[in-house]
This record gives sequence, structure tokens and C-alpha cells, in this order.
Amino acid sequence: MLDKALMNDRLIFDKKTQSFLAILTAVALLVSLLNTFVPEGHILHCSTFTVTLLGKYLCYALLAVSVDLVWGYLGILSLGHGAFFALGGYAMGMYLMRQIGDRGVYGDPLLPDFMVFLNWKELPWFWHGFDMFWFASLMVILVPGLLAFVFGWMAFRSRVTGVYLSIITQALTYALQQAFFRNEMGFGGNNGLTDFKEIMGFDLQSDATRLGLFLCTALALGLGYMACRYIVCSKLGRVAVAVRDAESRTRFIGYRVDKVKLWIFTFSAILAGIAGALYVPQVGIINPGEFNPINSIEIVIWVAVGGRATLYGAVVGAILINYAKSTFTGWLPDAWLFALGGIFVFVTLYLPKGVTGFLNRKQEQLA
Repeated sequence: MLDKALMNDRLIFDKKTQSFLAILTAVALLVSLLNTFVPEGHILHCSTFTVTLLGKYLCYALLAVSVDLVWGYLGILSLGHGAFFALGGYAMGMYLMRQIGDRGVYGDPLLPDFMVFLNWKELPWFWHGFDMFWFASLMVILVPGLLAFVFGWMAFRSRVTGVYLSIITQALTYALQQAFFRNEMGFGGNNGLTDFKEIMGFDLQSDATRLGLFLCTALALGLGYMACRYIVCSKLGRVAVAVRDAESRTRFIGYRVDKVKLWIFTFSAILAGIAGALYVPQVGIINPGEFNPINSIEIVIWVAVGGRATLYGAVVGAILINYAKSTFTGWLPDAWLFALGGIFVFVTLYLPKGVTGFLNRKQEQLA
């Protein structure tokens, strides 16, 4: 029994996982040192803007890991994880809005500015409790998780698979986008939630808070990665791969395929919600645009470019594509979607295992 546990630990902490965690830790420490101790104007100084940008990339990386878990290891091509990301972001945004208090434009100590503008007389029932951080954190987990559980229970129990499941997840995302656009929903309508002031008493505009959010995101990415790695190396993960490769045979030998899909899908949705919650205080806004189905498609491209069924490949793909997006849209903003489509076609044709798969193959050839 002990030998089996030790073997499982070796699988979880393999060389690639150790390298990933070491690089993530080194980057977090280096960015912190360059931002805190190197004076502004120095060539090595890491500006607060760069810290925030890197924090956003790490949020995307955690989101990509959650998609890789269900797509790479379970075979579910989810085009709806952008919805779970946005729901986690809205839960955190509601907490941040409640922290504004009477410092808003209209000075109402209870109602957010958009509610005062729309002549709301009292705070909706579903906003109560969001003035407490622990409650908002709980909702960040519960709301995406519960939606994924209910959706997954109905879909997997009905044995909806393949492209049909992908289309349904995309339809779910689009329906949520249209719902959140409506002012009467009580989530800020088209403008969403913004003008945040502080989080847990810390000024969101201060350099120290920005750095703290970046470090929290790095920690969340590390923990989320290890949790996914633990699942992949467990018996549940091995059954998930069997479901991906031969679902009918796995069901025939007695495994409850619907339950395997349900729990992994729900866990990945929770990870996506956490990524969204960390994203919002760093970018300063959350609106229905985050539900856009195109965003969910982009996440799949991140994973495909980095390398499916590797976890660390999803991180690489998310960072590479979003860095390219930040750079490319500065030059030719209207051409970015064409470039993204070209990247996806190129990877599909010439790098079927993504960038990390190509590098691994070259490493094996040299060895």
C-alpha cells in the first residue's frame, strides 16, 4: 500500500511538474523583487502595469488548465468555460461593488451607482451577503460549480456527447450573455460592474495590492495545477482517459461514465470560476462581454497551441497566445482574429500535439 502511494507521488511530481512549479516560483519571486526593490527608471524595473498584465496572463493560464482537464483527459470539448470564468468574476465583482459604499458617484451607502441610476429602491436579495469576503469567495466556488453540476447531470445522464455537447455548452454561454445584458437582471447591464475601490481593505490602485494579487494568482495557478495533476494521476484520471479513448467499452465493463464526467466537469468549472474571481480585481471591470462565445473558443485554441493533455502545455499556450494578442492588436487590431485563425490552422496541420509536444519530440530525438 505504501509502495503504491509512493509510486503515485512520483507520477504527480514528475520532472515536468517539478520544472513547471520551479519556473512559476522563480517568476513570481523575480517579478516581486524587480517591482519592489529596483527603482523606477532602471532598465530592470518591473512596472506595476507589467505586474498586472502578468497577473492577467496567469488567470488565463489557470482557465486554460481547467479546459485541458476536461478536453485533454476526458475528451469533452467544452465551449462554455468562458461562462464559468465570467460567473466567478461577477461574484467577485459584486463583492468589490459592495466595498465602494458611499464613495460612488451618487454617494448611496448601500446601492451601487447603476442601481441608483436605474431608480432601484432597495438592494436585490441576491446581492445580500456580498459585503463579506468569505461569502463572495464561497459564491465564486458554488455558482459556477452548481451550474456545471446541474448542466452536466442533465447532459451526461442523457449521454449527449461530441459536437452536440460542444454546441450545447456554447448555447449556454450565449444565453447567459444575453441575460446579463438586461438591466433588470441587476448586474449592471451592458456596462457591467466597475469603478472598484478596494479589496479586503486594501486600495486596488496601490502597487503593493497589485503585486499581492499577482502573487495570489501565481499561488492559485500552482495549487490548481497540482490539483489537476493529482486527479490525472489517480484512478479517476485513468478512468477519465479510458472514457476519452473508448467510452462505450468503459461503460460496458461497469464504470459509471456519467459520474466520472460530472465530477471532473464540475471541478474544472470551479477552477474557471476562481480564475475569473482573480481576474476581475486586476483588470478592474467585469461585463457581459466576458460571456461571449468567442472567448470560450479562444480558450480551446490556447490549449491546442500549447499541447493537449499535458496541463503545462495549456499554461504555455495561454501565455503565448495572449502575449501575441497584446502585441499584435497594438499593430493591426482588426487583423488579430485572422492571425488567431491562422495560428490554429497551422497548429492543427503541423503541430497536432502543440508547441510542447513538438519540443518534447525534438528533445527525444536529441537524446
